[in-house]
Amino acid sequence: MAHDFSHEALPGGLRAAEAARITKTVARLSVATATVLIALKLWAWLTSGSVAMLSSLADSSLDGVASLFTLLAVSYAAAPPDDEHRYGHGKAEAFAAMLQAMLVGFSACLIALEAIQRFRDPQPVFESTLALAVMGVSIALTIGLLWAQSRAIAKTGSVATKGDRAHYAADLGANLAVIVGIGAAAFLDWRWADPLVGLGVALWLAWSAVEVARGGWDQLLDRELSEEARQRICHLALSQGVLLDVHQLRTRASGPYVHIQFHAEMPPHLSLIEAHEAMVAAERAILEAFPAADVIIHPDPRGYAEPHGSDVFAEAAE
Repeated sequence: MAHDFSHEALPGGLRAAEAARITKTVARLSVATATVLIALKLWAWLTSGSVAMLSSLADSSLDGVASLFTLLAVSYAAAPPDDEHRYGHGKAEAFAAMLQAMLVGFSACLIALEAIQRFRDPQPVFESTLALAVMGVSIALTIGLLWAQSRAIAKTGSVATKGDRAHYAADLGANLAVIVGIGAAAFLDWRWADPLVGLGVALWLAWSAVEVARGGWDQLLDRELSEEARQRICHLALSQGVLLDVHQLRTRASGPYVHIQFHAEMPPHLSLIEAHEAMVAAERAILEAFPAADVIIHPDPRGYAEPHGSDVFAEAAE
């Protein structure tokens, strides 16, 4: 999936420590919000008996579990590389996103089953005013959290935070739908409206699960950065005036980190020291835009470089 860098930060755009601080802060806020919402919705469901409220409660409960896992994942992902993980631990964020997707999908199945059962045996909704008030508070808290998450993603591009935001964006729409369902069932005596909304929420959650899984899957399979990011890397590498061309560029995101490697054509008359200085200058230019990047550059003397390396990866990188 192409990444729109006009609205969100480039991967690796912050130093890893700063990105970790931002993602952990918003993950803690997500856990706190989920805890409050679970308590409110549990009380409202026990009082009203609404299946739409139950669907929202189930969603918030799984969001709480996913948010807690996200907090643990982003903390682990930010740990610096060590002897056993020399590429860092960034993919922990992708695993968190995949878990979130599975939890949301499971929640969607449970809600759909309950809604179908309520279609067969419609039940009245009690204490509708209380239920509607709880949903109003839920919407306000969710909007505040989405604002904080969006700011964090704009700075870090965290895939785990994106997964968490997808949950709460779906929550926002689901909460609005729940209000419609409860109101129709309580004030218009349309008992079918409550389970219908619950079923609609289930379908929405299923779609959100697919989108979250796709983002995590891309990182786990080392999907390339967007074409915009790749072009920027090439431009930065060539901006120092010594490198003549960039080819076999490979990129991948891993949590707060970005891994970049490419071959660079250079004038063949350069000494080893001069070639090294040119590569260091290109690397520093790239790190200005991607402070959390790991950059590897292979020099090729123009006109004298013989084919080398695996043909499989050489062809894929062209």
